[in-house]
Amino acid sequence: MRVEQNLWTPAEGWNPTPGGLGDAAQLVMVFGATEPLKRDAGMETLRTAYPGAQIVGCSTAGEIFGTRVFDDTIVATAIHFEHARVACACESVSGLCDYFSIGERLGQALLQDDLVHVFVLSEGLKINGSDLVRGLSSRLPEYVSVTGGLAGDGSRFGETYVIREGKPERNIVTTVGFYGSRLRIGYGSVGGWDPFGPERLVTRSQGNVLYELDGKSILGLYKIYLGELAEGLPATGLMFPLSVRVGKDDRPVVRTLLSVNEAEQSITFAGDIPEGAYARLMKANFDRLIDGAVEAARLGNINRDEVPPDLAVLISCVGRKLILKQRVEEEIEGVRDILGASTPLAGFYSYGEICPFTRGGRCELHNQTMTITAFSER
Repeated sequence: MRVEQNLWTPAEGWNPTPGGLGDAAQLVMVFGATEPLKRDAGMETLRTAYPGAQIVGCSTAGEIFGTRVFDDTIVATAIHFEHARVACACESVSGLCDYFSIGERLGQALLQDDLVHVFVLSEGLKINGSDLVRGLSSRLPEYVSVTGGLAGDGSRFGETYVIREGKPERNIVTTVGFYGSRLRIGYGSVGGWDPFGPERLVTRSQGNVLYELDGKSILGLYKIYLGELAEGLPATGLMFPLSVRVGKDDRPVVRTLLSVNEAEQSITFAGDIPEGAYARLMKANFDRLIDGAVEAARLGNINRDEVPPDLAVLISCVGRKLILKQRVEEEIEGVRDILGASTPLAGFYSYGEICPFTRGGRCELHNQTMTITAFSER
């Protein structure tokens, strides 16, 4: 596998100039700030430089390039596989979509005998990520792993973009299928948040819209905990995600806020919160957030003490970035310490992360995690 990375900034454009891999690039992953992607800034250069590549990507809440975290930039990672091949499938979505069926169609479109992994990039605001992931997984064999994330828009929560056929668009889900027996995929997803307060019963919800816990307004509960910070919802709510446990023995998943509805006193989350489940507020612990990123790297480092991965794609939640602030690059540096200096790192801060809890386990939508997908050829 050969990898070429380029950074676009408003002041300098692309540096270095894309195109070293040229026709040999089969895939280009592009993660960028909303405004430049919205204007298609720098994208024509990529389309010309890599004429044979599938160009995919999304808008972000921060771009990861090596061990640096940027805003208002675009990071492009071009990849040539020696033995593997890739194919893409895309779907348009809206707030009223049957996301399970969309996932089913995407999974079916990519399904071939030598499929080993599916990488998902989705619109980040209207989506029910839980349904999308369940539908996608329902059409795939158990040995096919699924990872990815939801597009971001900084802390604005205004509009997100996903790249389809090299062009940024709204209301899109793009999936990439990776094929070939010599491709090895590692993945890991870990949080690092601490629960606080009592566990509460979900007494009223619909899909990913939560109305009541213990018969009381969820929006009212958040306003009590946030105090003056409540004026900044939904962005300030990222500091207090919700841990959700459906069954007694189920492992909790974390859900983050996407939007609030004052008229209905409801909050829309990135994934399902079923009635009858139990939910608990969570808060940040700086050191545990960074330790969580390191643990995700350990889980994703499929080669262990052998040859380092050829590429690692990091997807971390916008809530972690808002909490860590000037320490945000520490979690990326922790990943570098595990994967090694020779592994190119790329990725973005997201509105949701997609990954199994454990290797070979069921894929889930997560929030507030560091999720890592490592690629190697052998």
